[in-house]
Amino acid sequence: MSGGSTRNGRDSRAKSLGVKMHDGAIAAPGMIIIRQRGLKYLPGEGVRRGDDDTLYAITEGVVRYGTARKKKFDGNTRVATIVAVRAQ
Repeated sequence: MSGGSTRNGRDSRAKSLGVKMHDGAIAAPGMIIIRQRGLKYLPGEGVRRGDDDTLYAITEGVVRYGTARKKKFDGNTRVATIVAVRAQ
């Protein structure tokens, strides 16, 4: 009886997703605030969204988190967390 080769010997590199700067942190332009897949967090004032849904600061200031009600396409609403960078 001979042994066959396995087909599951690969693994992908960790993507290091998550919150990189918390509420009250000082952000400079270009600094990454959140790495995410999809829009769990939405960009607010002073924040832009990258091609991979990463949120980054475009102005210098303090990182602030807030919530807002957003209406989805099917008519339902969800509470979304909005990330903003405001001047000190």
